[in-house]
Amino acid sequence: MDAVRSVVTRDHLEGVARAALGTEHRLVGVSRLRGGSKKGVYRLTIDDGSTAIVYIWDDAENYWPTTQADDADNHTDPLSPASGIELFEAAHRHLDTLGIRTPRIHLADRSGSHYPADVAVVEDVPGDNLEALLHQNPRSVEATMARLAEALGAMQRHQGPCFGKVALIDRGGTSEGSSCEQVVLSRALDDLTEAASRDTRITRSHDQLETVVRKLAAAVRPRSQYGLIHGELGPDHVLVDRHGQPVLIDIEGLMFFDVEWEHAFLRLRFGEHYRWLDHRGLDEQRLTFYTLAMRLSLVAGPLRLLDGDFPDRDSMRGIAEHNLREALAFLLMDDR
Repeated sequence: MDAVRSVVTRDHLEGVARAALGTEHRLVGVSRLRGGSKKGVYRLTIDDGSTAIVYIWDDAENYWPTTQADDADNHTDPLSPASGIELFEAAHRHLDTLGIRTPRIHLADRSGSHYPADVAVVEDVPGDNLEALLHQNPRSVEATMARLAEALGAMQRHQGPCFGKVALIDRGGTSEGSSCEQVVLSRALDDLTEAASRDTRITRSHDQLETVVRKLAAAVRPRSQYGLIHGELGPDHVLVDRHGQPVLIDIEGLMFFDVEWEHAFLRLRFGEHYRWLDHRGLDEQRLTFYTLAMRLSLVAGPLRLLDGDFPDRDSMRGIAEHNLREALAFLLMDDR
């Protein structure tokens, strides 16, 4: 059963604001920000005009339909939904150690004493995100793109002992799967099956797509080096501070994994602006396989999200439709 959606008000977050920002000022406004599907994201406005952002990890804030297989405490699948304060705190520690900018934390609380769910209060970085700035004037953020490329390079040079979410690796855990490519193959086949159950165009091409998925996976050579990756780094997940520094958000999916998984997503989301982020030494066979797997994920995932009451439905339909066409285009390439 889907969680009942609650309306979070100023009264609900007064205690959180006091604990995070002090008692000398009063909370005067709370507004929910668009875009969050796994956690609630709210802007706090204080009586002196300052602002902060609150993250709330609560079933009532998660728009993804739950299934019996879902387990909020199971971080052993590297590609499982990334949500939770443990993942957030571990990711923030790793990025901070590398000197990579994320919103500063004012409060991270799991006690439930200020709010009946895990919450974090972080810096509100003013201004537009990188997606908006690239749309408005790409030349204005050339320095920011160069800095983002440097940050990605530092992350990818930061090697992990094995693959998996950083919170799991930090506590000595081991991820499911024998290799990154095996994990991606398993997920791609699941996404293909799910997409085929939801759209007849995929249904008609299921067997051909499965053949291509398996063929691309078989061409990937084994590897045992794992860089640090964000996992979902689109330009909408990069804020830009007043100094032009990129600020990474939605960091819960941070993990040690094949860097090609990151670059497959970067290529899809940054389009022509990916030239700033291009990385030498990528395994093109691995990248091609991961790109098709990513396309299938971006069909199945949005269509699954639409089973629930996610409000921005047109954008999800658009994402699914675009990636469905791109996935089917792999069949034409395979025929050449």
